[in-house]
Amino acid sequence: MTNETETDRLTRGQAKLAEITGRSGEQVMTALADIAPDFARYIFEFGYGDIYSRPGLDLRTRMLATVAGLVTLGHAERELEVHIGSALNCGATRDEMVETIMQMALYAGFPAALNALFVAKRVFAAREGAPEE
Repeated sequence: MTNETETDRLTRGQAKLAEITGRSGEQVMTALADIAPDFARYIFEFGYGDIYSRPGLDLRTRMLATVAGLVTLGHAERELEVHIGSALNCGATRDEMVETIMQMALYAGFPAALNALFVAKRVFAAREGAPEE
């Protein structure tokens, strides 16, 4: 049993999210404040404070795995967009992102991979300042 408080987990989670995304996550907290403030806290405490902060994988690998998981869901376009950008922030390359998504066609199907490739294309274009097609 650890003596760690929920405040410690929340603080660690917020710091980890900022490291990954470059943003504090206040938008998520604010957006959920009137409907499910505990859910926002769980995202930070468990997701980022506990899981993303574990030492077993580096952030680049964690983000590639996250993108793969989101591709397989086939219905998480908003989250996929955020996590593709986060993977790039954590050192993944565009080629690694495309290969990860293409690999998921075997497990999630071609429509899910195709949709994810279009999300990646938008993220890449936004980062380059190029217009989307």
